[in-house]
Amino acid sequence: MELDGIPAWDGLSELGPTRVTWRGDSIAEVVSTPAARWNDLAVIPGLIDTHVHLVGYAGTGTVDFGTWPLTTTREEQVLHGVAHAKRALRRGVTTLRDLAGDDAQIAIRRAFAGRVLTGPRVLVHAVVGMTAGHCDLFTPAAVTGRPPTADGPWECRRLVRAWARAGADGIKITTGGGVLSTGDRSSWRNHTREEVRAIVDEAHALGMQVAAHAHDRSAIQVAIEEGADSIEHATTISHEQAELVAANRTPVAPTLLINDAIATARVPVSPEAQAKAAELVTERDALMRYGAIAGVNFVLGTDANGYHVDFGDEMAELARMHEVIGLDAESCLRAATSKAAAAIGLDATIGRLAPGYSADLLIVRGRPWRDIRDLTVDNLVAVVARGEVVAGALPAQ
Repeated sequence: MELDGIPAWDGLSELGPTRVTWRGDSIAEVVSTPAARWNDLAVIPGLIDTHVHLVGYAGTGTVDFGTWPLTTTREEQVLHGVAHAKRALRRGVTTLRDLAGDDAQIAIRRAFAGRVLTGPRVLVHAVVGMTAGHCDLFTPAAVTGRPPTADGPWECRRLVRAWARAGADGIKITTGGGVLSTGDRSSWRNHTREEVRAIVDEAHALGMQVAAHAHDRSAIQVAIEEGADSIEHATTISHEQAELVAANRTPVAPTLLINDAIATARVPVSPEAQAKAAELVTERDALMRYGAIAGVNFVLGTDANGYHVDFGDEMAELARMHEVIGLDAESCLRAATSKAAAAIGLDATIGRLAPGYSADLLIVRGRPWRDIRDLTVDNLVAVVARGEVVAGALPAQ
């Protein structure tokens, strides 16, 4: 398949009028052409969301965020996860990384990878959390059959190994508390240093990345010092920490929309969650702007779960990164393509328009690398994933 003479942005910079040719799932050719055939259109790489939660309610009705997972079978949850992934794909997101996955998300990943179903590329990080930690406090105390936890360095190592055996791509840790979990605070320590060190060491020994949920400065510091491969949220990152993270080139997913939505109760949330989010975002914007000046490696991560942030809100998240953090349009696009690919260890495979890369690309109206506001769902003309047109239609040749 081919697009001949379309203005292109390749994941790093503008190319001008370009011929992009792909065969199956591989881009074969990206070469300049004398003139553009479609001055109102452009082609860019597919978007990559490095932080989502696929398994959540995807229907049209109204459910309670906390109780739906407890009253729904895993089989049904998988179907909702598939629906979320396909919705994201139709809206231009060709790769998703789930950061609280288990056998359900691994099954979804395998179904898409094996072309059993048409869907985006999915990576799955499974959680290694402690008893009474952030992830454990999503489940009420009286509920039996709880998600697994690990306490003590050797139990942490054992759970990492169990997730590796199950087929997880990576590990998610929480070095501090959270917002939507019930009864904790973002400042509460999760795991001891010895436990975090054991998790990171074991995961790295098995070739798995570690993503660290951290809102407050003490949690961020643990993530930095113990070698997490990415930091999720980093809401109150200090100037000194921003400089450290920038020097290390550690990816940071700021997840702006979800914290805004919870802090303002734009979606139904408990008073506890709203208060926690409101406190966190009080100083966030100025800190994030300093981070951009310091050179923090910001990447796209929405924390989308279909409830507080929808699948397909990735473009709105990029616009918010421009508004809050001050990233220019090209930096926003890199955060969602080439930089996001590097953050999840797939920068030799996705995130670029270049020969040998996967044929994940978007045809859009406008020039989003000049004005990020051009990148909207309404401006999507076609979505190509793994070489197949999965939404819209290519412009007539």
